[in-house]
Amino acid sequence: MTGEARRPPPPFDLVVLTGFLGAGKTTLLNQLLRDPALADTLVLINEFGEIGLDHLLVERVEGDMLVMASGCLCCSIRGDLVSALEDALRRRDNNRMSQFKRVIVETTGLADPAPVLHTIMTHPYLRMRFRLQAVVTVVDALVAEVSLDAQMEAVKQVAMADRLVVTKTDLVMDHGALATLKARLSRLNPGAPIFDAAAGEATGARLIEGLSYDPAARGTDAATWLAAEAVEAAQHHGHHHHDVNRHDEQIRAVCLRYPHPVPPMAVSLFLELLRSAHGPKLLRFKGLIALDDDPDRPLVAHGVQHVMHEPQRLTAWPDADHTTRMVFILRDLEPAFVEGLWKAAVGEPAVDRADRAALMNNPLAPAPGGLLA
Repeated sequence: MTGEARRPPPPFDLVVLTGFLGAGKTTLLNQLLRDPALADTLVLINEFGEIGLDHLLVERVEGDMLVMASGCLCCSIRGDLVSALEDALRRRDNNRMSQFKRVIVETTGLADPAPVLHTIMTHPYLRMRFRLQAVVTVVDALVAEVSLDAQMEAVKQVAMADRLVVTKTDLVMDHGALATLKARLSRLNPGAPIFDAAAGEATGARLIEGLSYDPAARGTDAATWLAAEAVEAAQHHGHHHHDVNRHDEQIRAVCLRYPHPVPPMAVSLFLELLRSAHGPKLLRFKGLIALDDDPDRPLVAHGVQHVMHEPQRLTAWPDADHTTRMVFILRDLEPAFVEGLWKAAVGEPAVDRADRAALMNNPLAPAPGGLLA
């Protein structure tokens, strides 16, 4: 058998569907599974407790469904998630199940989505077979304010999302309260578009299709995935309010731009130092980066906390803007620190800031090649 024949097929898209307790994830999932745009989708449903109920509420349409009943998708469930995905791949590869094209993992309402993303991004086999397409977070318009005030998990679910779906808006009598909620969601995550489920906006085509960072994808997909312009607009308008909840004050969204192509080692140095020293505070990172070894093919990089996905090259820039654009969702970390670390890594000197040589001598500095090796 040739090496080409043994090579695994192109990776499948994987979508993480999350949201706090009672937000309406199962209702949205039923709706998505009826959408022709999401045909040939495998669904993994995580459940809390020994007796699973959620899978009984998911309509059996074309496709397959697996149920993981080992508890919350955080910490102990990782092994079960790996086993379920590996088993699905074996069955698909051996023609013992439908030839799915995409996987949706629905988490429990109490789940922190980060460990799920870590699993996909770090497992040596799964990261070859799956690529994270989107994190979709469902928000209950009736009780979201209370959940966001009381539960950091709810805040992280919103802050780490690529898409936000607000449910039960038709039950909200106070339109001013609904507008206030949407404004709060935009402050927490200005790069994530907000869709109104009751208004029919949360279709598969709008939520998931056309959202990808894959090098083989159309360039416009990468720009949509990055959503840098939305974050920049939020920065420009400030989005500062005196009455924000303490959880909200901990979350910052920032876009960093740089006009010149940079050495690959500078990018490795920056990302490695940032994730090793402040990984827990780096909720989400996305970037389109111009490297000086091939400025016409931007690097796509993204990460979740201390875990960085293997960077990939696009075949071309997604638009006429060839500047480096990086989007950060930070928790308890000042944007000025991230910007200062970047400038030090690319060799821009400043008073009271380490230069690149000092960073390289740092014991936390990556080995030559680093993340881009």
